[in-house]
Amino acid sequence: MRILITLMVLLSATGAAGASFELPPSEFDLVGAVRVVEAWPEDTLLDVARRYDIGQEAIVRANPDVDRWLPGGGTEVTIPSRHILPATHREGLVLNLPEMRLYYYPQPEEGEPGVVQTYPVSIGRMDWATPLGATSLIAKQEYPAWYPPESIRREHAAEGDPLPRVVPPGPDNPLGRYALRLGIPGYLIHSTNKAFGVGMRVSHGCIRMLPEDIHQLFPQLPVGTVVTIINQPAKVGWYGGKLYLEVHPPLEEDEAGWATLRETVLAELDEALFRRPVELDDEAIERAIQHKSGMPVAISLGP
Repeated sequence: MRILITLMVLLSATGAAGASFELPPSEFDLVGAVRVVEAWPEDTLLDVARRYDIGQEAIVRANPDVDRWLPGGGTEVTIPSRHILPATHREGLVLNLPEMRLYYYPQPEEGEPGVVQTYPVSIGRMDWATPLGATSLIAKQEYPAWYPPESIRREHAAEGDPLPRVVPPGPDNPLGRYALRLGIPGYLIHSTNKAFGVGMRVSHGCIRMLPEDIHQLFPQLPVGTVVTIINQPAKVGWYGGKLYLEVHPPLEEDEAGWATLRETVLAELDEALFRRPVELDDEAIERAIQHKSGMPVAISLGP
């Protein structure tokens, strides 16, 4: 069956906005395709990442042998733009924290196929972890002012960088141009004036997006949109009769996260095999767990 894949062509001065894919049939779980591109002479690896809408850690994991700061003109760079859809309802916004990626499932028009849009994001640092759970979008604001919480003001003051009680809209506002308020008190999805940090754990718990990405997403989202925040370091999915495994480093604060990653993978495989039995490639599974490249790899044997 032919799966249509459409990359949005909305461009900014620095990069392309997030990708949109036609949803596969319910028995399939993968969208997108891995690409290999050539770096420009003046590029850093982070420049390539933004051009193709990939987060910083994701581009580094996909290219462990490429220099982050000076890859060199003509160097081949792998773009990890194929994804197993998270194992949750394909509805509203879904944020997978270990993946540092946001998925949006807009309500399709009658007679139109469903689609999924996907964007890299930043999440909270270990000591300011982004909370898990189900919530919703309760408000939207363009050109928001920022009212730093007392805890953040104390942190900045201790570092010799005091913050005012209110930061007005403008280039110094870390919320950027757009803010989406979640039902979890104090948490936002917002743009940023520090785009280089997207795809890393750098925030105080909020979810940061590239300016060009949230510019595309903001007008589409109605207030009341369901938001689901999950923790799935390992995802398993079917495509074309083959079983795929996608592994990301677990969150640091997960107790014994690295030790239990293998158990998580095995549990996900059990669930997939319950749906459809297949012979597994144990060596491929082990490589995926060890490398944690964030890219789907085939782990089944045979056609």
